[in-house]
Amino acid sequence: MEKRVVITGMGIYSCIGADLQEVKDSLYCGKSGIVLDTERQEFGFKSALTGMVPPPDLKKLLSRRQRISMGEESEYAYIATLEAMEQSGIDASYFENHEVGILYGNDSVSKAVIEATDIVREKKDTQLIGSGAIFKSMNSTVTMDLSTIFKLTGINMTISAACASGSHAVGLGYMYIKQGLQDMIVCGGAQEINKYAMASFDGLGVFSTLQSEPTKASRPFDKDRTGLVPSGGGATLILESYDSAISRGATILAEVVGYGFSSNGGHISTPNVEGPAQAMERALKQANLKAEAIDYINAHATSTPIGDANEAKAIYQVFGSKPFVSSTKSMTGHECWMAGASEIIYTILMMKNNFIAPNINLDQPDEDAQTLNLVSTTIDKEIELSLSNSFGFGGTNSAIILKKYKND
Repeated sequence: MEKRVVITGMGIYSCIGADLQEVKDSLYCGKSGIVLDTERQEFGFKSALTGMVPPPDLKKLLSRRQRISMGEESEYAYIATLEAMEQSGIDASYFENHEVGILYGNDSVSKAVIEATDIVREKKDTQLIGSGAIFKSMNSTVTMDLSTIFKLTGINMTISAACASGSHAVGLGYMYIKQGLQDMIVCGGAQEINKYAMASFDGLGVFSTLQSEPTKASRPFDKDRTGLVPSGGGATLILESYDSAISRGATILAEVVGYGFSSNGGHISTPNVEGPAQAMERALKQANLKAEAIDYINAHATSTPIGDANEAKAIYQVFGSKPFVSSTKSMTGHECWMAGASEIIYTILMMKNNFIAPNINLDQPDEDAQTLNLVSTTIDKEIELSLSNSFGFGGTNSAIILKKYKND
């Protein structure tokens, strides 16, 4: 018998807030977290815009031995996980006494690799790299760090799927629990925010050029957008079987009822309409829902012309003009490997607090976006069912359907 899957804890470390309360307030107020980074200007970036989060101070929380194996993305993920654990009502002893897994999205460790390489180039001695470098420079660094720090003994994998990584991590966690293979899984996504991780993106010319007004630079669906804005941080969700949550008296935040996935099977960076539409349709089918049941869609929309246009076409093809649609990337920028997880958190915060966050900077929707029921200012409204889209390079697509939880 398939299990129901619920979310009992969330944690967020984002450019629009360092915790859930701050992030909720930013979403409601339509507050942007985008800034101009002078360090990127000096480094040679064409666009120095970014979402920015401060480096967390972990000296009082972790030993030096634990910290030396942690890169930037692991630090963000650790802070987010602490908040998610607290909200879920679990501590380190719970992990030690129960089998808990981890599935976390991550797809780059640029800073760690470059710093290790620079040491060897300068010193001509690999022993001077340091004992923690190998763990920081592997793509599975986040799951390695968190699983050892928290003594997790269940499923342990990094999900590497470009900008859909965090969403696929939640989707796969949902599948493992639904099938009864695990009772609880720590899921999420993390993204390093340093200049090394974003230089190659900047070289492609995909970043917004509106550097004179950073908070207006990320403009999903807007006719006058000039490109996306990079961002990052960490986002953690505690996924759990309904039976487990009820048995330990946990507060249930939302229920995951559908996970849809697909691959475009085409261009490595240019999205299409068919792939995203298939993912959304598969999520609906798995949730046993009709399209008209969805109240709100948190769009992937990154503020690029082709990506926004094709997603708008896909949403209209599947849902028509009924559901409210906005892209929280208008405030956060594109949080890349973290985005799929963080945007699920943003969506649940809206569901819990009965509002729809705005797609800010939407002065004039483009031709394709005009078919959608776009939200440009905050709406106070109850959301029963929502869908969160995440798409990535290589044509990977993920769609998660969330249901507002009401006591059975």
